Parts: sequence; structure tokens; C-alpha cells
Amino acid sequence: MLTDYSRNFRTLVGLGLFFCFLSALPAQVQVDMRPKTVATFNGKNVTEEELRRAAAADLDDLRIRIQQLNASMTRAEHQILESSLIRLLADKMFEAEAQSRGISKEKLFETELAGKVKEPTQAEIKAFYETNKQSYNQPLDKVSGDIRKFLKEERRNRALGDLADRLKSRYGVRVLLPPLRAKVRTEGSPSLGPKEAPVTMVEFSDYQSSYCSQLDKTLREAVRKYGDQVRLVYHHFAIPNLHPFAGKAAEASYCAGDQNHYWEMHDLIFETQNQLKEEDLKAKAAKLKLDSAAFNGCLTSGKYAERVKQDLQEGYNLGVAATPALFINGRFLSGALPLSVLSKTIDEEIRLKTLPTATTAAQAAPPSPAKTP
Repeated sequence: MLTDYSRNFRTLVGLGLFFCFLSALPAQVQVDMRPKTVATFNGKNVTEEELRRAAAADLDDLRIRIQQLNASMTRAEHQILESSLIRLLADKMFEAEAQSRGISKEKLFETELAGKVKEPTQAEIKAFYETNKQSYNQPLDKVSGDIRKFLKEERRNRALGDLADRLKSRYGVRVLLPPLRAKVRTEGSPSLGPKEAPVTMVEFSDYQSSYCSQLDKTLREAVRKYGDQVRLVYHHFAIPNLHPFAGKAAEASYCAGDQNHYWEMHDLIFETQNQLKEEDLKAKAAKLKLDSAAFNGCLTSGKYAERVKQDLQEGYNLGVAATPALFINGRFLSGALPLSVLSKTIDEEIRLKTLPTATTAAQAAPPSPAKTP
């Protein structure tokens, strides 16, 4: 065994040889700390640093797209796993049930689906076509066959889902795959509801978007419906080249917040989305009877311009690409969804919080077979 002295001696010798090796390397192999030259112009060098400064805006856009793509890919991967698990469990239940009855799985389906998968009527086909007309580039008579097939398959999937629901308890189905959750900042942002609420809804929104206005009303319904069980946190996602007035409107809401009237300004802005120029925002403050001098000074100075940019960047970091975007306890939902859809996730999260040993919302609500066309 080596003594401490011999170990230290060998270490020192090794380090000495290593540094001698570095000093003997050819000049072109050694690290060059000088700015890299990417071009010459009029006898002068154009450095990589100068090039990156010139390309800064485009490089920032690229980083944003990469962040959004990475988040989208992560969500898509998880959705595939969730759907595949649902189908896998359903198939296992159907196989087990067929074996317990001493019949084939096909015979099980035939027995259980008898009379439940009716042919769509012409009126139903026409109604579906009218609702989804923009998705078709052909007249009804050209696509009615495809619609008929889709509606019938959808009914079959729904019937299979009902069968799977009835079999869950019999075969002890428990889903342990946790939902995908993002870590979303809530501190320091405008909010409604108690911090200790079991469900936190974080919205990324844009004051010039009609869809955001629609979801805003729905989220207020959720707050009224669930009371202290939910908390609503608001983040601005004002993209300058898409909605040029949304950023200043977001600043106005923060300026009103200085006088404890954030939500009053928030509501008034959504009520009059076509009036968001700076003079319009000042008129709104006067209508709310705010201290006009303080509000106008705050808005004109751009006091909260950087904060609005930070909200936008936070959204980019989370993969938000469009508004409205919502995170319910970190679970991502997109679009102006109705309360019935939001309630499913909210109810799952509330049940999860009240289950003493559960670790996932899926345990509180076992899945049904995927209903895909």
C-alpha cells in the first residue's frame, strides 16, 4: 500500500509532466483567447463577438423557438405515454373479462356493444359537417361516408370506454403514472384566492386577445364555483409584434396595482379591448378614480416595462407559444376552454389533495380507453 508521502510525490510528478506537455503543444492547439475573426472589411477584422451582437435578435428568437419546441416535445411524449397506458390497461381488462366468461375478446365486444353502436342519421352527419365545415374542402356529399365512419367509430370507442369503467374496480386498476407538471412561479404576481388553496391556476394571457377575454370570464366562474379551494395567478404574455398595445396595457394594470386596483383595471381593459392606446389607458384610470398624476407618471415612465418582459420570458421558458395558456397545479392546458373541461382537472387535483396515500391525480380518477377516431 502506498504511503501518503509516495502518493503525494507521484501526484506532483504527474502534474509537472502534464504542465510540461501543455507548454510543448503547438501554438495552434493552445487555447486562443483573442476574439475570433469571421471576416475582414477594409483591412479590419470583423469578430465573432461583433457578429453575435448583430445577430442577437435572431438568436434570441431561435432560443425561444427551441424552448417552445422542447416543452412541446416533452408534453407530446407524456401524452403518448398516457394514451398508450390507457389502451394497454383497457386491453388487459378486456382479455381478463373474456377469459373469465370463457369467450373470445371479439365475442365480448359483440355482446357488450350490441345495440349501443347505432348508425349515424343523415341529420347527425349534416350537423357534424356544419360544425366542422372549415376542416373540409369538399361538399357534404363527398365526405358524408367518412363522417359516417368517424361517428360510428366514436360511438364504439365511447361504449368500450363505458365497459372499461365498469371493469376497473373488478380488476383493481390503479394508475401510478404521474401527470406532467411544470414548475411555474406564483410569488409576486397578481392573484385571487388563498395561497394555501389546494389548486393553483396560473394563466398566461394577452389583453388584446378575444380568446383570453373569454377564458378570463371562465376562470372567474371557477373562482366563484370553487371558492377557497382555488387560487388564480395572472401572468402577462404580450408579444409586441403580434399585439402592439398589449404590453402597455399590461403595464397599466401593474400601475393600477400600485394603488390596489389591479383587478379593477384588469377587468376594465378586457371590457374595452379596442381602446388600449396610452391615452385610453389613462382615461380608464380616471374612470376608476385613481390618482391620475401617479398613474400617468407610472405609465409614461415605463416603470413596469421590464416586468412585463419578464412575464413574457417566463412563458417562453415554459414553452408557451400562444394565449391563453393555463397551468393547473403545473398541468398545461391551452385555449379558451369551457368550465366543464377545466373542472375535470380541478376536481382531480382536489381529490388528489384529499387522498391520504395517493401520489397522482390519475389514482383519483382511473382512465378510460382512448376515444380516438
